[in-house]
Amino acid sequence: MVDRKDIGSWLSGPDTSGVSKYPGERLGLPESGPGSIARAGRRIVAITIDWTIALLISNFAFGGNSWATLAVFAAEQVLLVGTLGYSIGHRAMGIAVVKRGGGNPGPLAALVRAVLLCLVIPAVIFDPDQRGLHDKAMNTVLIRI
Repeated sequence: MVDRKDIGSWLSGPDTSGVSKYPGERLGLPESGPGSIARAGRRIVAITIDWTIALLISNFAFGGNSWATLAVFAAEQVLLVGTLGYSIGHRAMGIAVVKRGGGNPGPLAALVRAVLLCLVIPAVIFDPDQRGLHDKAMNTVLIRI
């Protein structure tokens, strides 16, 4: 027989005992400050900066061809994130891409991450730790520096 206390009621709401209190808690990251998960505002501004740079280069070198803009954006992501751990926009916003255990993601992770980022959908579907599918696929995290 089930005890009524075990069931609860609709007034008690969903069970939140296993839910983390802030993004990154399940990953062992701090709630705020350096090393914490980069929030959406910083990410949006960073990608806007990166896209604007790609658009300027594309307009100057390729007459504004949309595929060229996407290629320049992807190249920036692969080269800079793969070697330094951050793009120009990331650096301007004080965020960086790191492997879950720490360190730069490396060229392969940066390549796959950039391809998925260019597809857009993986970047806008994210988990409770605010990691997009492109980050989950490569086991990376976008953190504040």
